[in-house]
Amino acid sequence: MSQQHGTRQIVSWALYDWANSAYAVVIMTVFAPLVFKDYWAAELVPLESSKYWGTANSIASLIVAAIAPILGAIADRGGAKKRFLFLFAFLGIVMSGALQFVAQGSWGLALLLFVLATIGFSGSISFYDSLIGSITTEKKVDYVSAFGYALGYLGGGLLFALCVLMVKWYESFGFVSTDAAVRFSFFLVALWWLVFSIPLLIWVKEPPVKVAAAKGNMIILGFRQLAHTFREIRNLRVVFLFLIGYWLYIDGVDTIVRMASVYGKDLGFSNNVLIEAILVTQFVGFPAAILYGKLGERIGPKAGIMIAIAVYIGVVFWGYRMDTEGEFYVLAIVIGLVQGGIQSLSRSLYTRIIPADKAAEFFGFYNMLGKFAAVIGPAMMGWVGALTGDPRNSILSILILFVAGAACLYFVDVEEGKRIARELERV
Repeated sequence: MSQQHGTRQIVSWALYDWANSAYAVVIMTVFAPLVFKDYWAAELVPLESSKYWGTANSIASLIVAAIAPILGAIADRGGAKKRFLFLFAFLGIVMSGALQFVAQGSWGLALLLFVLATIGFSGSISFYDSLIGSITTEKKVDYVSAFGYALGYLGGGLLFALCVLMVKWYESFGFVSTDAAVRFSFFLVALWWLVFSIPLLIWVKEPPVKVAAAKGNMIILGFRQLAHTFREIRNLRVVFLFLIGYWLYIDGVDTIVRMASVYGKDLGFSNNVLIEAILVTQFVGFPAAILYGKLGERIGPKAGIMIAIAVYIGVVFWGYRMDTEGEFYVLAIVIGLVQGGIQSLSRSLYTRIIPADKAAEFFGFYNMLGKFAAVIGPAMMGWVGALTGDPRNSILSILILFVAGAACLYFVDVEEGKRIARELERV
């Protein structure tokens, strides 16, 4: 592979992060939860609407968690990683655009479309992640993984900034109200996601499979391979232990991403503060993700993840005691410094310890555990807040996930995992 061709594939792959991060920040993290509480579900008690929002996030994650490993197995056997990626992306794009047509008070329909859009978003990420091993070398995987997340922060942040400007000065953009501007942003997300997915479709090649399956046998062989991988992961101590730790600590990370706006809203912070703080997170996250990739190259991905977990533990305590809007801004900056880092280094560490020829299937398990974690976290926050009547208790409840995740990660022997993975590739 020529250097030029390799660089083009890396950039094209990373642009999918630029594309889908628009959904992650504009819809999933900010506008959808705020619109849900203020517009679609305005008649509900605030803590009750938070409970429904958290439950909807959990349902979407549960569905993706259930199907990701099976689809990953099929994709590995049939050489269909890109096909499944764009199938899920199409679902997410269409449902994102459809959110703009949901009328006030129709919170049930809003939740349905949001769940479907999130399934499309999360499902596509599983196959996107599985392509990283085919576009770069082990030496550069930390940097390439971080580069993808960095572009995601920048791309999502740029579109989010445009949407914020539209909402603040809606009349100058030709809208009759802030609600109209916010709902138009859902269409912009769908368009952005669609356009910037095209480079991956054109220039990133489908990785070859050792033994191509006939179309009629793809599903049967996929299920057989899934069962085989269950046995493999159970016997691969390093992979198994990492996945348990990842499942725990990424629960806290994803829950903070999905519930930050709702939590701030329940504390009484204004929409402007919540929007501006999350915008700050995006632009801090862009350079921080790249620097964290360099940190991973220098000290190793495991040590980098441990540092990020320690920061998140501090974030939980800070969030529990937080009283002012100024503190929310500071918290947003701190999260931006480590959010992309913990995600990118987790992906690159996992890439090192799994067989490259089974990447989609193994990443199916990786994303399955990530989504099962997100099944627990948002619902736990929503229900703890509703049952205790105090939203502060909800964020404190996720502390145990970071502590337990770090404990598991401590015993992961990365070098042993790399050695075993390379041996399996030669079989």
